[in-house]
Amino acid sequence: MAEISIISTTLVGPVSTRESTTRIELTPWELQFLPVGPIQKGLLFLKPTPPPQESSVIDHLKTSLSRTLDLFYPLVGRLGTTVNDDNTTYFFINCNGAGAQFVHAAADSVIVADILESVYVPRIVHSFFPLNGVRNSEGVSQPLLGVQVTELVDGIFIGCTINHSIADGASF
Repeated sequence: MAEISIISTTLVGPVSTRESTTRIELTPWELQFLPVGPIQKGLLFLKPTPPPQESSVIDHLKTSLSRTLDLFYPLVGRLGTTVNDDNTTYFFINCNGAGAQFVHAAADSVIVADILESVYVPRIVHSFFPLNGVRNSEGVSQPLLGVQVTELVDGIFIGCTINHSIADGASF
């Protein structure tokens, strides 16, 4: 059975640092997604010929993510909570710049054809996504966005996980 190895896990912030105490209130529509899991989407690419240096691809993707997060600053925050006097809990996005998770991984025995030619999604594909098993409500301590770049023998899989309370499928 194919295995995946995690090479590194880091937190990535936006290129420009900003002090922010911005709070974005969650709507009743968004609150309903707190007890469920996040949204996951993936992209599969063949490695170009001739292949670039592996580290340059990973570094480039990490830098691109950082630049993108400048435009989507709430994604590097965490969920915040406040308990009101009547014992109700209030959730919001705390735009504190804590960082999005970036994972570099390798699946040295998996080729693109293993994924594309399978009748069913191979079990290993689940491990190509970060933040597996994290519920949206755990966004108070876990990143709201995770990106995992998994190097295959002949390709790259980019798996993205985003907290469903802050983004919906159409916007993701």
